[in-house]
Amino acid sequence: MSDIYNFTCTMSNGEEKAFSNFRGKVLLIVNTASKCGFTPQFEGLEKLYLQYSEQGLEVLGFPCNQFKKQDPGTDKEIVEFCRLNYGVSFQMFSKIEVNGENTHPLYEFLKKQAPGALGSKGIKWNFTKFLVDREGNVLRRYASLTKPESIAQDISKLLGT
Repeated sequence: MSDIYNFTCTMSNGEEKAFSNFRGKVLLIVNTASKCGFTPQFEGLEKLYLQYSEQGLEVLGFPCNQFKKQDPGTDKEIVEFCRLNYGVSFQMFSKIEVNGENTHPLYEFLKKQAPGALGSKGIKWNFTKFLVDREGNVLRRYASLTKPESIAQDISKLLGT
């Protein structure tokens, strides 16, 4: 697919969500994990969401258990953990794979549109972030080490705030 708005993904509650619902929004798409050294980034992601959601930001969390099995729970357990421990109110999706033969098609698209360092396609670790503009263009990939608050300036520019 050549357009992010053609994708449909399963929400953590089992409902299908068409990405066409996000047309005109700035998206921050993140592969997450509940038992990772970067898990506290949920707090920063939630702050970004609260700060910019009214201007058009959507943060989309995609749990992934591929890196040292750091998200072993069910979708329901993961969402409960995120809400109880970090106050997460942004949209969480069903657990997916971001690398390998079972890579979710959305992540195949994201990796192709915004390769990593030295052109690498693979996701290196949990909390890799992709920034998508209001027209659906994947603008940038941020490494796991990149704290959500350091992305705020890029988001603000895209939102025109």
